[in-house]
Amino acid sequence: MKEMQKLFPSIDGNEYQREEIISHIKNIFTEIDELKDPSKLTLGEMPEYTEDYYNRVIQQAMVPEMGLPMEDTVQKLLNLVKGHRYVNRNYVANAAPLPNIASILGNLIMVLVNGNNLWDVEGPAAATAEVEVTSMLSKLIGYDATVSTGYTTWGGQGAVFQSLRLAIARHAPQSNRNGVPNNVYCFCSELSHYSLYKSVEATGIGIDNMIRVKVKEDHSMDLEDLQEKMEQVIAEGGIPLYVLATMGTTDTFGIDDLAGMKRITEELEQKNGLNPIYIHADSAMGGMYTFFNEYDFENNPLQFDEKVCDVLTNYQQKFRNIRLADSMVFDFHKLGQTPYITSLFLIKDKEYLKYVDLDASETPYVGNRGYGSYHTSYTLECSRMGSAMAIYASLLAFGVEGYQELLANYIRVNIAFREALTKEVQNVAMTNDISPITTFRFYPEAQKWNDERDGHLTCEEMTEINQFNDEFAEVLGLERDTIFFGNTRKQRLIEPVNSDQRIPVYAHKFFAVSPYTTIEEIDRYVAFLKEHMAFYLKTREQILV
Repeated sequence: MKEMQKLFPSIDGNEYQREEIISHIKNIFTEIDELKDPSKLTLGEMPEYTEDYYNRVIQQAMVPEMGLPMEDTVQKLLNLVKGHRYVNRNYVANAAPLPNIASILGNLIMVLVNGNNLWDVEGPAAATAEVEVTSMLSKLIGYDATVSTGYTTWGGQGAVFQSLRLAIARHAPQSNRNGVPNNVYCFCSELSHYSLYKSVEATGIGIDNMIRVKVKEDHSMDLEDLQEKMEQVIAEGGIPLYVLATMGTTDTFGIDDLAGMKRITEELEQKNGLNPIYIHADSAMGGMYTFFNEYDFENNPLQFDEKVCDVLTNYQQKFRNIRLADSMVFDFHKLGQTPYITSLFLIKDKEYLKYVDLDASETPYVGNRGYGSYHTSYTLECSRMGSAMAIYASLLAFGVEGYQELLANYIRVNIAFREALTKEVQNVAMTNDISPITTFRFYPEAQKWNDERDGHLTCEEMTEINQFNDEFAEVLGLERDTIFFGNTRKQRLIEPVNSDQRIPVYAHKFFAVSPYTTIEEIDRYVAFLKEHMAFYLKTREQILV
């Protein structure tokens, strides 16, 4: 066993074993750093992903008969990293962050102590961090920290699922025994994340009982359509159970009117004698902008420029209402710049958890003892990762002002990108409001976005423009190791002039999600797009001829 013990950290803190681990960590950092090239997006060369790439991986994979030396093991790990995308100034595709140093260290400590966050006896460090960040963020958004609660979960999807579980249990306390009622309905924006789709499927409510609501020009939910559809459900004997308020849609950063939504649900409850309708704020994308809820824009202490302040003032008015939601989520591994996966699910009233908590007899081997006072038997997970430590480290290192600086830069860069791209490229249109995300659409000739948006183009014309953008996305994707732009095949739905069938709009995305994505880089991004558009138009013309 002496040889086996060398594969583990020491139990006495001896210097020899500590230096052994540190030397491997230093080697990992050194080799990864050597693969970095500021002009590229990948660490080293990207593998050639032929059709049989993964089949070859399957064929070659084998557990070694004898364990490899640690140096060889580390080298094999580093081989996997080669060609991996590395978020630097060249990644502008999606909300995949470059984790900050504090969060990396928080993650490292979590791994070293290896606590199970289910129970503070097994994971006291993570349990304390979770309680502390729950209180910090509850106070930030306007929840009463003595009444609210929260816990880390598997991303925005996990928060949506957990909130729907709470909504079902609050509405029908016996549902854990009798099953989910078959006449309950959920409502969401037609641009909301697919998390609710998966959740109604998994809970047994069924996707036929998920009602999609139209969006307005700003990509927020149309509350008139919401009210109409909820009233229709009630008239047909159904029960509105749950509304998903999207606080920052994935592609366009549309922000729903939570205050208006709350007003409608309360009026319907009173008029029809309904139980409270659960509202979950899916703030996975936009939740970090609650850090501006108390910012003094009149005095503007951080000296943001006027255009940035205009956007952030608008956000402040919308995100202050998040306190009205029954629950919400902070996805720090998006705009909070922490490692996957670091999401905190926040619940306005901890009393909701009594509906989903396990009976003590169901957990005879953990918790419910005379020792330990934090046992999260209400979570779907039993073994729980202590990811609150990475969140905690980030909050301490950045503070409110640090995050305000970071988040304001995303807006500043997008404003500059929009202005430069519109100036340099004539056949492009911006298709969403200013936010950390810019969606833009190209046209074979002059841009026709206003006519298209207002429903003046035909189905055939829209389809041709979609194909034009889809093909151009493929052209850009071939050089995704140089600059990686995002794209979507459903930025929104528009009804053409000659059909009642609404057509999805294809668009490209510029997503500022790195501190290295700065105004100084804008000309390079625009030149890349301009050069590739010229190439695409020339190639397309040759094919058409």
